[in-house]
Amino acid sequence: MYTLLKTEGRARRGRFETVHGTFETPAFMNVATVAAIKGGLNADDLRNVDCQVMLSNTYHLHLRPGDRLIHDLGGLHKFTHWQGPILTDSGGFQVFSLARIRKIREEGIDFNSHIDGRAIFMSPEISMQIQSNLASTIAMALDECIENPAPRAYVEASVARTERWLERCRREMARLNSLEDTINKKQLLFGINQGGCYEDIRVANMKHIAELDCDGYAIGGLAVGETAEEMYGIIDAVTDVMPKNKIRYLMGVGTPTNIIEAVWRGVDLFDCVMPARNGRHGQLFTWDGIININNAKYERDLGVIDERCDCPVCRAGYSRAYLRHLFKANEMLGLRMAVQHNLYFYNHLMTRIRTELEQGTFEEFRNNYSERLGKRI
Repeated sequence: MYTLLKTEGRARRGRFETVHGTFETPAFMNVATVAAIKGGLNADDLRNVDCQVMLSNTYHLHLRPGDRLIHDLGGLHKFTHWQGPILTDSGGFQVFSLARIRKIREEGIDFNSHIDGRAIFMSPEISMQIQSNLASTIAMALDECIENPAPRAYVEASVARTERWLERCRREMARLNSLEDTINKKQLLFGINQGGCYEDIRVANMKHIAELDCDGYAIGGLAVGETAEEMYGIIDAVTDVMPKNKIRYLMGVGTPTNIIEAVWRGVDLFDCVMPARNGRHGQLFTWDGIININNAKYERDLGVIDERCDCPVCRAGYSRAYLRHLFKANEMLGLRMAVQHNLYFYNHLMTRIRTELEQGTFEEFRNNYSERLGKRI
Protein backbone atom coordinates (compact mmCIF):
# COMPACT_ATOMS: atom_id res chain seq x y z
CA MET A 1 0.00 0.00 0.00
CA TYR A 2 1.31 3.44 -0.97
CA THR A 3 0.95 6.39 1.40
CA LEU A 4 1.61 9.92 0.14
CA LEU A 5 3.25 11.81 3.00
CA LYS A 6 4.18 15.17 1.49
CA THR A 7 4.45 17.01 -1.81
CA GLU A 8 6.53 19.86 -3.18
CA GLY A 9 5.01 20.94 -6.45
CA ARG A 10 4.50 17.67 -8.30
CA ALA A 11 7.31 15.88 -6.42
CA ARG A 12 6.13 13.32 -3.88
CA ARG A 13 7.48 11.95 -0.60
CA GLY A 14 5.84 8.66 0.25
CA ARG A 15 6.00 5.21 1.79
CA PHE A 16 5.18 1.78 0.35
CA GLU A 17 4.21 -1.11 2.60
CA THR A 18 4.66 -4.71 1.43
CA VAL A 19 4.63 -8.20 2.88
CA HIS A 20 8.45 -8.09 2.86
CA GLY A 21 8.83 -4.72 4.55
CA THR A 22 8.23 -1.03 4.04
CA PHE A 23 10.37 1.25 1.90
CA GLU A 24 10.55 5.01 1.70
CA THR A 25 10.04 6.86 -1.58
CA PRO A 26 11.39 8.24 -3.82
CA ALA A 27 13.54 5.10 -3.98
CA PHE A 28 16.07 3.44 -6.27
CA MET A 29 16.01 -0.33 -6.78
CA ASN A 30 19.40 -2.05 -6.97
CA VAL A 31 19.47 -4.33 -10.02
CA ALA A 32 20.38 -7.97 -9.36
CA THR A 33 19.49 -9.31 -12.80
CA VAL A 34 20.23 -12.99 -12.16
CA ALA A 35 19.72 -12.68 -8.39
CA ALA A 36 23.18 -11.14 -7.98
CA ILE A 37 24.66 -7.65 -8.30
CA LYS A 38 27.30 -7.70 -11.04
CA GLY A 39 30.53 -6.74 -9.32
CA GLY A 40 30.55 -9.35 -6.58
CA LEU A 41 28.02 -7.92 -4.09
CA ASN A 42 25.84 -10.14 -1.92
CA ALA A 43 22.81 -9.48 0.27
CA ASP A 44 24.95 -8.26 3.18
CA ASP A 45 26.69 -5.82 0.84
CA LEU A 46 23.31 -4.49 -0.30
CA ARG A 47 22.36 -3.83 3.30
CA ASN A 48 25.71 -2.07 3.82
CA VAL A 49 25.01 0.32 0.93
CA ASP A 50 21.53 1.00 2.34
CA CYS A 51 19.58 -0.69 -0.45
CA GLN A 52 15.82 -0.77 0.16
CA VAL A 53 14.59 -2.83 -2.80
CA MET A 54 16.29 -5.43 -5.03
CA LEU A 55 15.21 -6.03 -8.63
CA SER A 56 15.65 -9.35 -10.43
CA ASN A 57 14.83 -10.43 -13.94
CA THR A 58 12.07 -12.87 -14.86
CA TYR A 59 13.49 -13.69 -18.30
CA HIS A 60 17.00 -14.52 -17.09
CA LEU A 61 15.93 -16.51 -14.03
CA HIS A 62 13.42 -18.47 -16.09
CA LEU A 63 16.25 -19.54 -18.41
CA ARG A 64 18.64 -20.36 -15.57
CA PRO A 65 18.54 -21.76 -12.98
CA GLY A 66 14.80 -22.06 -13.70
CA ASP A 67 11.87 -20.59 -11.79
CA ARG A 68 10.58 -24.00 -10.69
CA LEU A 69 13.94 -24.73 -9.08
CA ILE A 70 13.86 -21.41 -7.23
CA HIS A 71 10.30 -22.18 -6.11
CA ASP A 72 11.35 -25.59 -4.82
CA LEU A 73 14.24 -23.97 -2.92
CA GLY A 74 11.91 -21.52 -1.17
CA GLY A 75 11.72 -18.52 -3.50
CA LEU A 76 14.08 -15.65 -4.27
CA HIS A 77 14.29 -14.35 -0.70
CA LYS A 78 15.51 -17.65 0.66
CA PHE A 79 17.66 -18.28 -2.42
CA THR A 80 19.53 -14.94 -2.20
CA HIS A 81 19.37 -14.25 1.57
CA TRP A 82 17.88 -10.82 0.77
CA GLN A 83 14.89 -10.36 3.06
CA GLY A 84 13.64 -6.95 1.89
CA PRO A 85 11.23 -6.24 -0.97
CA ILE A 86 12.07 -7.71 -4.39
CA LEU A 87 10.57 -6.59 -7.70
CA THR A 88 10.72 -8.86 -10.72
CA ASP A 89 10.16 -7.44 -14.18
CA SER A 90 8.03 -9.36 -16.63
CA GLY A 91 10.70 -10.28 -19.17
CA GLY A 92 9.14 -8.16 -21.93
CA PHE A 93 12.08 -5.77 -22.25
CA GLN A 94 14.63 -8.59 -22.36
CA VAL A 95 12.71 -10.29 -25.15
CA PHE A 96 12.76 -6.93 -26.97
CA SER A 97 16.50 -6.38 -26.44
CA LEU A 98 18.07 -9.86 -26.33
CA ALA A 99 16.01 -12.38 -28.28
CA ARG A 100 17.52 -13.32 -31.62
CA ILE A 101 14.12 -13.98 -33.16
CA ARG A 102 10.75 -12.96 -31.74
CA LYS A 103 7.15 -12.99 -32.89
CA ILE A 104 4.47 -11.11 -31.00
CA ARG A 105 0.88 -12.29 -31.27
CA GLU A 106 -2.30 -12.02 -29.20
CA GLU A 107 -1.53 -15.18 -27.26
CA GLY A 108 1.97 -14.01 -26.24
CA ILE A 109 5.54 -13.86 -27.51
CA ASP A 110 7.47 -16.57 -29.35
CA PHE A 111 11.22 -16.08 -29.11
CA ASN A 112 14.53 -17.87 -29.01
CA SER A 113 16.79 -17.96 -25.98
CA HIS A 114 19.85 -15.73 -26.29
CA ILE A 115 21.79 -18.46 -24.45
CA ASP A 116 21.22 -21.58 -26.54
CA GLY A 117 18.67 -20.58 -29.20
CA ARG A 118 15.90 -22.87 -27.96
CA ALA A 119 12.31 -21.83 -28.69
CA ILE A 120 10.39 -20.30 -25.78
CA PHE A 121 6.83 -18.99 -25.49
CA MET A 122 5.92 -16.25 -23.00
CA SER A 123 2.28 -15.32 -22.41
CA PRO A 124 0.83 -13.04 -19.71
CA GLU A 125 -0.19 -16.15 -17.78
CA ILE A 126 3.24 -17.76 -18.07
CA SER A 127 4.98 -14.53 -16.99
CA MET A 128 2.76 -14.43 -13.90
CA GLN A 129 3.45 -18.11 -13.19
CA ILE A 130 7.21 -17.58 -13.41
CA GLN A 131 7.06 -14.55 -11.12
CA SER A 132 4.83 -16.43 -8.67
CA ASN A 133 7.41 -19.24 -8.60
CA LEU A 134 10.11 -16.65 -7.88
CA ALA A 135 7.87 -15.37 -5.04
CA SER A 136 8.90 -11.76 -5.53
CA THR A 137 7.19 -9.00 -3.61
CA ILE A 138 6.11 -7.13 -6.74
CA ALA A 139 5.46 -8.65 -10.17
CA MET A 140 5.32 -6.64 -13.38
CA ALA A 141 2.67 -7.25 -16.03
CA LEU A 142 3.85 -8.55 -19.40
CA ASP A 143 4.06 -5.78 -21.99
CA GLU A 144 5.68 -5.05 -25.32
CA CYS A 145 8.53 -2.56 -25.19
CA ILE A 146 8.08 -0.56 -28.38
CA GLU A 147 10.98 0.84 -30.38
CA ASN A 148 11.34 4.62 -30.58
CA PRO A 149 10.41 5.87 -33.08
CA ALA A 150 7.69 3.49 -34.30
CA PRO A 151 4.75 4.02 -36.69
CA ARG A 152 1.66 5.33 -34.94
CA ALA A 153 -0.58 2.53 -36.21
CA TYR A 154 1.78 -0.11 -34.81
CA VAL A 155 2.00 1.67 -31.45
CA GLU A 156 -1.79 1.88 -31.17
CA ALA A 157 -2.20 -1.83 -31.89
CA SER A 158 0.62 -2.77 -29.52
CA VAL A 159 -0.76 -0.68 -26.65
CA ALA A 160 -4.25 -2.14 -27.09
CA ARG A 161 -2.78 -5.65 -26.93
CA THR A 162 -0.71 -4.77 -23.84
CA GLU A 163 -3.90 -3.52 -22.17
CA ARG A 164 -5.57 -6.86 -22.84
CA TRP A 165 -2.49 -8.65 -21.54
CA LEU A 166 -2.70 -6.66 -18.29
CA GLU A 167 -6.24 -7.86 -17.73
CA ARG A 168 -5.05 -11.43 -18.26
CA CYS A 169 -2.16 -10.87 -15.84
CA ARG A 170 -4.58 -9.66 -13.16
CA ARG A 171 -6.81 -12.70 -13.52
CA GLU A 172 -3.87 -15.11 -13.45
CA MET A 173 -2.26 -13.46 -10.42
CA ALA A 174 -5.53 -13.67 -8.49
CA ARG A 175 -5.65 -17.39 -9.29
CA LEU A 176 -2.03 -17.98 -8.37
CA ASN A 177 -2.28 -16.09 -5.08
CA SER A 178 -5.13 -18.41 -4.06
CA LEU A 179 -3.17 -21.64 -4.56
CA GLU A 180 -1.96 -23.65 -1.58
CA ASP A 181 1.63 -24.07 -2.80
CA THR A 182 2.14 -20.39 -3.70
CA ILE A 183 4.99 -19.04 -1.57
CA ASN A 184 3.94 -15.36 -1.59
CA LYS A 185 0.16 -15.21 -1.58
CA LYS A 186 0.30 -11.41 -1.25
CA GLN A 187 2.31 -10.77 -4.39
CA LEU A 188 1.56 -7.33 -5.86
CA LEU A 189 1.02 -6.46 -9.52
CA PHE A 190 2.13 -3.29 -11.31
CA GLY A 191 0.67 -2.31 -14.67
CA ILE A 192 2.88 -0.68 -17.31
CA ASN A 193 2.13 2.41 -19.39
CA GLN A 194 3.29 2.24 -23.01
CA GLY A 195 2.77 4.35 -26.10
CA GLY A 196 6.15 5.28 -27.52
CA CYS A 197 6.59 9.03 -27.89
CA TYR A 198 2.92 9.69 -28.69
CA GLU A 199 1.64 11.69 -25.72
CA ASP A 200 -2.04 11.20 -26.56
CA ILE A 201 -1.63 7.40 -26.78
CA ARG A 202 0.32 7.41 -23.51
CA VAL A 203 -2.37 9.45 -21.71
CA ALA A 204 -5.25 7.34 -23.04
CA ASN A 205 -3.43 4.14 -22.07
CA MET A 206 -2.72 5.43 -18.57
CA LYS A 207 -6.34 6.42 -18.03
CA HIS A 208 -7.48 2.98 -19.15
CA ILE A 209 -5.12 0.89 -17.04
CA ALA A 210 -5.77 3.12 -14.00
CA GLU A 211 -9.33 1.77 -14.03
CA LEU A 212 -7.95 -1.73 -13.37
CA ASP A 213 -6.79 -0.68 -9.89
CA CYS A 214 -3.34 -2.30 -9.93
CA ASP A 215 -1.10 -2.07 -6.86
CA GLY A 216 1.19 0.37 -8.69
CA TYR A 217 1.88 1.76 -12.13
CA ALA A 218 5.04 1.98 -14.21
CA ILE A 219 6.05 4.10 -17.17
CA GLY A 220 7.82 1.76 -19.58
CA GLY A 221 9.44 2.07 -22.97
CA LEU A 222 11.56 5.14 -22.24
CA ALA A 223 15.36 5.59 -22.31
CA VAL A 224 15.39 3.44 -25.46
CA GLY A 225 16.49 6.04 -27.98
CA GLU A 226 14.42 9.17 -27.45
CA THR A 227 15.96 12.47 -26.29
CA ALA A 228 15.89 13.54 -22.65
CA GLU A 229 13.45 16.31 -23.58
CA GLU A 230 11.09 13.79 -25.21
CA MET A 231 11.33 11.55 -22.15
CA TYR A 232 10.55 14.40 -19.75
CA GLY A 233 7.61 15.46 -21.92
CA ILE A 234 6.14 11.95 -21.77
CA ILE A 235 6.65 11.80 -17.99
CA ASP A 236 4.91 15.18 -17.60
CA ALA A 237 1.93 14.02 -19.63
CA VAL A 238 1.57 10.61 -17.97
CA THR A 239 2.04 11.62 -14.32
CA ASP A 240 -0.74 14.18 -14.78
CA VAL A 241 -3.23 11.32 -15.14
CA MET A 242 -1.65 8.65 -12.90
CA PRO A 243 -3.59 7.80 -9.73
CA LYS A 244 -2.31 9.93 -6.84
CA ASN A 245 -2.81 7.10 -4.34
CA LYS A 246 -0.62 4.61 -6.24
CA ILE A 247 3.16 4.30 -6.42
CA ARG A 248 4.73 5.45 -9.73
CA TYR A 249 7.70 3.64 -11.23
CA LEU A 250 9.87 4.85 -14.13
CA MET A 251 11.46 1.74 -15.61
CA GLY A 252 15.14 1.59 -16.54
CA VAL A 253 15.98 5.22 -15.76
CA GLY A 254 18.63 6.38 -15.29
CA THR A 255 21.32 8.97 -14.58
CA PRO A 256 21.29 11.03 -11.36
CA THR A 257 20.07 13.97 -13.47
CA ASN A 258 17.26 11.85 -14.95
CA ILE A 259 16.20 10.76 -11.47
CA ILE A 260 16.12 14.29 -10.05
CA GLU A 261 14.14 15.54 -13.04
CA ALA A 262 11.69 12.62 -12.89
CA VAL A 263 11.13 13.08 -9.13
CA TRP A 264 10.37 16.74 -9.90
CA ARG A 265 7.71 15.47 -12.30
CA GLY A 266 6.07 13.14 -9.78
CA VAL A 267 7.85 9.76 -10.05
CA ASP A 268 8.46 7.62 -6.93
CA LEU A 269 10.52 4.58 -7.95
CA PHE A 270 13.49 3.91 -10.25
CA ASP A 271 15.85 1.19 -11.41
CA CYS A 272 18.84 1.20 -13.72
CA VAL A 273 21.92 -0.93 -14.36
CA MET A 274 24.00 2.24 -14.73
CA PRO A 275 25.61 2.52 -11.27
CA ALA A 276 26.85 -1.09 -11.34
CA ARG A 277 27.65 -1.26 -15.05
CA ASN A 278 29.46 2.07 -15.21
CA GLY A 279 31.26 1.31 -11.97
CA ARG A 280 32.69 -1.86 -13.50
CA HIS A 281 34.23 0.35 -16.20
CA GLY A 282 35.73 2.81 -13.70
CA GLN A 283 33.09 5.53 -13.95
CA LEU A 284 32.31 6.77 -10.44
CA PHE A 285 29.52 9.10 -9.31
CA THR A 286 30.35 11.91 -6.87
CA TRP A 287 28.57 14.99 -5.54
CA ASP A 288 30.68 17.11 -7.91
CA GLY A 289 30.06 14.99 -11.01
CA ILE A 290 31.44 11.86 -12.64
CA ILE A 291 35.08 10.75 -12.55
CA ASN A 292 36.86 8.11 -14.62
CA ILE A 293 39.22 6.38 -12.22
CA ASN A 294 41.27 5.05 -15.16
CA ASN A 295 42.56 8.55 -15.94
CA ALA A 296 46.28 9.11 -15.36
CA LYS A 297 45.67 12.09 -13.08
CA TYR A 298 44.56 9.71 -10.30
CA GLU A 299 47.80 7.67 -10.36
CA ARG A 300 49.20 9.46 -7.26
CA ASP A 301 45.91 10.73 -5.81
CA LEU A 302 45.67 9.65 -2.15
CA GLY A 303 42.23 11.16 -1.68
CA VAL A 304 39.11 8.99 -1.39
CA ILE A 305 36.63 8.81 -4.27
CA ASP A 306 34.43 11.51 -2.70
CA GLU A 307 35.19 13.23 0.62
CA ARG A 308 31.43 13.73 1.20
CA CYS A 309 30.70 10.01 0.75
CA ASP A 310 30.31 7.57 3.65
CA CYS A 311 30.21 4.38 1.56
CA PRO A 312 32.24 1.36 2.77
CA VAL A 313 35.07 2.23 0.34
CA CYS A 314 35.35 5.94 1.15
CA ARG A 315 34.73 5.38 4.86
CA ALA A 316 37.62 2.91 5.01
CA GLY A 317 39.92 5.44 3.33
CA TYR A 318 40.83 3.57 0.14
CA SER A 319 42.50 6.04 -2.22
CA ARG A 320 41.79 6.89 -5.82
CA ALA A 321 45.36 5.83 -6.59
CA TYR A 322 44.76 2.36 -5.15
CA LEU A 323 41.44 1.94 -6.94
CA ARG A 324 43.06 3.02 -10.23
CA HIS A 325 45.81 0.45 -9.68
CA LEU A 326 43.22 -2.30 -9.14
CA PHE A 327 41.51 -1.42 -12.42
CA LYS A 328 44.78 -1.32 -14.34
CA ALA A 329 45.76 -4.68 -12.83
CA ASN A 330 42.35 -6.17 -13.73
CA GLU A 331 41.71 -7.07 -10.10
CA MET A 332 38.11 -8.00 -9.26
CA LEU A 333 38.43 -6.02 -6.02
CA GLY A 334 38.49 -2.81 -8.03
CA LEU A 335 35.17 -3.61 -9.70
CA ARG A 336 33.64 -4.59 -6.38
CA MET A 337 34.73 -1.34 -4.68
CA ALA A 338 33.50 0.78 -7.59
CA VAL A 339 30.09 -0.88 -7.61
CA GLN A 340 29.78 -0.55 -3.83
CA HIS A 341 30.53 3.14 -4.07
CA ASN A 342 28.13 3.80 -6.94
CA LEU A 343 25.20 1.91 -5.43
CA TYR A 344 25.74 3.72 -2.13
CA PHE A 345 25.80 7.02 -4.01
CA TYR A 346 22.51 6.25 -5.76
CA ASN A 347 20.80 5.06 -2.57
CA HIS A 348 21.97 8.15 -0.71
CA LEU A 349 20.97 10.43 -3.55
CA MET A 350 17.46 9.14 -2.87
CA THR A 351 17.89 9.68 0.89
CA ARG A 352 18.96 13.27 0.19
CA ILE A 353 15.99 13.80 -2.14
CA ARG A 354 13.59 12.51 0.54
CA THR A 355 15.13 14.83 3.13
CA GLU A 356 14.87 17.82 0.81
CA LEU A 357 11.22 17.00 0.12
CA GLU A 358 10.51 16.73 3.85
CA GLN A 359 12.09 20.15 4.36
CA GLY A 360 10.39 21.73 1.36
CA THR A 361 13.75 22.52 -0.28
CA PHE A 362 13.78 20.05 -3.19
CA GLU A 363 13.44 22.76 -5.84
CA GLU A 364 16.60 24.42 -4.54
CA PHE A 365 18.37 21.05 -4.46
CA ARG A 366 17.29 20.39 -8.05
CA ASN A 367 18.60 23.76 -9.18
CA ASN A 368 21.96 23.10 -7.51
CA TYR A 369 22.52 19.46 -8.40
CA SER A 370 20.53 18.34 -11.45
CA GLU A 371 23.17 19.45 -13.96
CA ARG A 372 26.14 19.17 -11.60
CA LEU A 373 25.74 15.42 -10.99
CA GLY A 374 25.90 14.75 -14.73
CA LYS A 375 29.09 16.73 -15.30
CA ARG A 376 32.21 14.76 -16.22
CA ILE A 377 35.18 15.86 -14.15
